[in-house]
Amino acid sequence: MASSHSSSPVPRPGSGGRDGIYRKDRDPSPPRCRTIRSLPDVCPKEPTGEVRGLCNGPSVVAEHDRWTVLSSKVNLPAALNDPRLAKRESDFFTKTWGLDFAETEVMPSFYLPNITREDFGPYLQEMAQRERIHERCKTICPNKDDVDAVSSITTNHDKSRAELEQVPKIFMKPDFALDDPATFNNVLPWSHFNSAGGKSSRDVASSKLLQEKLSHYLDVVEVSIARQISLRSEAFFHAMSSQHELQDRLQETQQAVAVLRGRTAAMDRVMCQGPLQALRKAMTRNNCVKLHNKLKLMAAVHQTQPTVQLLLSTSEFVGALELIATTKEVLQQELQGIHSFRHLGSQLCELEKLIDKMMVEDFSMYSRSDLSRSLKDEPQVLEKERLESLVFGLLRQRKLDFLDIYSDEMILAAKAIVTQCVTDSVVHIEEIDTEVVIKQADQMRLMTFPQWFELLKNVFECFLLFLQRIKATLNIIRNVVVEVLNSNQKNRLLEQASSGASGQETSQSPSVLQGEAELAYLTHEGLFISDALNEAQQQAALAAQDQSSTVGSRIQQGRLETAGSDLTSGTSEMSASREQSIMSGENMMPTELELNRVVNNVQELLYTASDVSHDRCVKVLTARAKDGSLERLSSAEFVCLSQAVEGFVRDTEELSGRRSVSLRGALQSQANRFVHRFHEERKTKLSLLLDNERWKQAEVPAEFQDLVNSIADGKITLPERKTTGPDEKKPAEFLLVNGQKYAVVGTVLLLIRIFLEYCQCVNDIPSIATDMLTRLSDLLKHFNSRSCQLVLGAGALQVVGLKTITTKNLALASRCLQLVVHYIPIIRAHFETKLQPKQFSVLRHFDHITKDYNDHIAEISAKLVAIMDSLFEKVLSKYEVKAPMPSACFRNVCKQMAKMHEAIYELLPEEQTQMLFLRINASFKMHLKRQLARLGVINDGGPQHGLVVVDVAFYTENIQALKSLERLDLNMAEIWEQKR
Repeated sequence: MASSHSSSPVPRPGSGGRDGIYRKDRDPSPPRCRTIRSLPDVCPKEPTGEVRGLCNGPSVVAEHDRWTVLSSKVNLPAALNDPRLAKRESDFFTKTWGLDFAETEVMPSFYLPNITREDFGPYLQEMAQRERIHERCKTICPNKDDVDAVSSITTNHDKSRAELEQVPKIFMKPDFALDDPATFNNVLPWSHFNSAGGKSSRDVASSKLLQEKLSHYLDVVEVSIARQISLRSEAFFHAMSSQHELQDRLQETQQAVAVLRGRTAAMDRVMCQGPLQALRKAMTRNNCVKLHNKLKLMAAVHQTQPTVQLLLSTSEFVGALELIATTKEVLQQELQGIHSFRHLGSQLCELEKLIDKMMVEDFSMYSRSDLSRSLKDEPQVLEKERLESLVFGLLRQRKLDFLDIYSDEMILAAKAIVTQCVTDSVVHIEEIDTEVVIKQADQMRLMTFPQWFELLKNVFECFLLFLQRIKATLNIIRNVVVEVLNSNQKNRLLEQASSGASGQETSQSPSVLQGEAELAYLTHEGLFISDALNEAQQQAALAAQDQSSTVGSRIQQGRLETAGSDLTSGTSEMSASREQSIMSGENMMPTELELNRVVNNVQELLYTASDVSHDRCVKVLTARAKDGSLERLSSAEFVCLSQAVEGFVRDTEELSGRRSVSLRGALQSQANRFVHRFHEERKTKLSLLLDNERWKQAEVPAEFQDLVNSIADGKITLPERKTTGPDEKKPAEFLLVNGQKYAVVGTVLLLIRIFLEYCQCVNDIPSIATDMLTRLSDLLKHFNSRSCQLVLGAGALQVVGLKTITTKNLALASRCLQLVVHYIPIIRAHFETKLQPKQFSVLRHFDHITKDYNDHIAEISAKLVAIMDSLFEKVLSKYEVKAPMPSACFRNVCKQMAKMHEAIYELLPEEQTQMLFLRINASFKMHLKRQLARLGVINDGGPQHGLVVVDVAFYTENIQALKSLERLDLNMAEIWEQKR
């Protein structure tokens, strides 16, 4: 803080003051006003501290009109020291000499050795002992000057601090300002001087005392400041001497820079202006050449739109798209920023969108015309070159949904095929009035089956031709997509090869960098390389000129060649143009993944075409079957329908390569309905036959014998009915099956024919084998259960009106059941050949049926035995051992046994007859033994025993006299109880 008084370091009480106020001693010299002096320069000429050198230097306080280097208030290190930068010199040096100045590595000198720490090893070893002794001495004996200086500084600091504490704290505040009323009143309390009576002697004394107090505070602060300056005087003088030396060096540097600038200007005038002028001329010439090429390129680009219109007029979409793509590429690379072409890019984009719409519409028109034309007497592919061009253009524009358009047109064409076929068929049928019956479904239902079947075959034929045409068209589309895909793969391989070559070039980059470093070193040494640089620039300019001229010629050549190829419509030229478009527009082409997806979609479209054809045929079937007419078909008619459908499905599967299920499903549905009706008719017929069956042996016509003989030959087919002739065989009494005679009723003969009809139907329609097997099982079960109800359950007494169920009825029913059991394994084997391995589980129905039939046969046998058993019980209960012999009881038994044998002998085989009579004989012996035990007749050789032996001998003789029972062992000795 500057002071207007020259005060001594320590205040003393003055003797000349009034009122006892302490005053400072003044100079004995006359009083004078103190003038403001400028502060001395901080950089004296000499470090001697003379007043002359300090006063003659420039002042940093006074203002000067002309700025010199001496006017600088900040030294050079402060200017270079920017605390905001991470690196100190980056901002200063790179501003003038570029970013690479500070980062460039300084090349090591070739004349100085590389100094390492090992070079100082001997010196460090020699000085280590001395350094340790020196450090130990410094610790034990500190420097006296340092101790004195520290103590003096500490004493002065404490004294200064004590004096400063006398100054009020308000003067030390950083926000001290006298213009603040509160601060001013605190420092100068004027309230003590504002008395009511005016100034008094006491107020004057108070003011003088306040003045002296403030002067004392000022002296204390000045003394403290002077003390602080004195403590740092040595550093101030050292800084001033350094500043003076720096000024001298800066003056010398300024003079050297001025001389260097003069020499550089002379060198520029003598050696550089001429060569630079030549370089400017060469550059101007190159720029003119570039400008000329640009103008030619602009002229070629200017003709793009008329050429595109010409190409579009001939439907050459690929050439137009190629020309637009090339022009857009040139606009983005070669003619970027040309003001006159600022709207051309957007115009070309709009034109490209228009071409996209035109291609889509043209493809839609092509698809419609190709699919709606006549299916006969025309080539399969319509305008192959046009199709290839459209597909390639759509692929190039990434319009990958064009197959959806073809699919929609295909569905409409399929509907039109059915409509046309129905219309053509109805025209030739007079019974159908198209004005009355408008709907085609109703018209088809009014047709007879032969007429409708002919219509169906015509529809099948048209759809086969339709699928062949679609397949040929899709093959053309697939070939174009595969061609583009192969081209993309070739381009990718070429790019990989070129990237490998570029990697080899980059491996040579260190040598290039080394050459650049050598050029920089030569430039640093002062050599001139402008000739080499000029040559490089000329080569670059020539390369750019050639490139621009090549682009311009490519546009013109491409435009003219494309237009010419479209006008001539040459196939080879179009193929070459397409390959060139693939090569040039590889970036716009779809990726390999997208192209593979398109190939898959083409195949899926063929599958869709097959499915659509089948769906339309299903419509024809369902329209006919709506009133149940297909269910009422005969077996032969339904077989013809099934064979036609299977043939069509097989042909379409060969064309498309995939199995379709819709038409097969519809046929299966109709087959299920047909099987249901087929089964219900035969089940109803069998039920009627059983309800009217009187269970008497029927004659076997020759037709049925031939039918059974054909089954024996391994042919389970239904032979054609022969017309009756004069030489027709007479009916036989028995049915011969593998040499065995079967006495049967008429119902069983018809049952054999019925299950042969089932087998024949399975032969004709293999798809219904499972359903038919279930229905045949149901039929066989129905025959077994109904025959059991009628015979064993005596239902025939009420249904047919039989008086009684005789043993002959029972034996005949058993024999009929045995015949059916004989054919069940044959039927099973036949169905097994028609089923899939996973369907073999349904064959278990035949095992259950066989078991049921055998149980039924056993029940009939048991019934026959039970009949005789009840007879024996009734007759033998009245048996008495008395003369005459043989007794009437035994005569009655033998008579009933003879009747039984007569009833079943011709119906059952010999083995079954013997087994049956053995069981009857066992029942007789049981009852006889029981009666003898009741009568008390034993085997004691007495008279009663003799009478019983006579009756038994009579019984044995009569039984063995029956046919096929001669060698039957009756073992009559079992009637006697064993002696105990």
